[in-house]
Amino acid sequence: MANIDWRATAMTRTVNLRRQLLRQALLLGALVAVLWAIEVFDALALRGALDGFGIQPRTLGSLPAILVAPWLHAGFGHLLTNTIPLVVLGWMVMMRRTSDLFVVGLTAAIVSGLGIWLFGGAHTIHLGISGVIFGLLGYLLARGYYERSIASIALAVFALLLYGGMLWGVLPLHQGVSWQGHLFGFVGGIVAAYAMAGKRSERVS
Repeated sequence: MANIDWRATAMTRTVNLRRQLLRQALLLGALVAVLWAIEVFDALALRGALDGFGIQPRTLGSLPAILVAPWLHAGFGHLLTNTIPLVVLGWMVMMRRTSDLFVVGLTAAIVSGLGIWLFGGAHTIHLGISGVIFGLLGYLLARGYYERSIASIALAVFALLLYGGMLWGVLPLHQGVSWQGHLFGFVGGIVAAYAMAGKRSERVS
């Protein structure tokens, strides 16, 4: 009887894991599909006109662009560069809970956008989802520090090995790159990790 119960439990866990992975794959696939559909429409129908809806620092009317700019990209090359790390880091963030992607992504987008709006160069336009991607990386690294569990530390090390080279992007090393968006997106990920680690410890206690 105990053996049958063990098999049933293992089978249930396997089915739940498959469902979770399917939901995550569909979510990431839908996110990527929307990003590419917007860029295709912008390139073919609008000839890049949507790029003008990026964040324009210290322009009051550009504040709503904080939530719009991550969906826009300066061409297919820009979007292609962001797609793979978005999928990989996004899936790593969702390994514990699928909803974590929404919380971390939104936090990183807002903090990144506000940082750009306040500190970005005058007469510039910032767009792209890279600030969110840096937020995902910042979250994974900071979660390992705040939680200090074997799983979170291992995931942080793996993320660092895969995309640690991205951290150079938070410095003003290359002209035409929104390092402010990268820096503040990374900070947003750390803020999300701190807040979520605190809530987790409250639930445990």
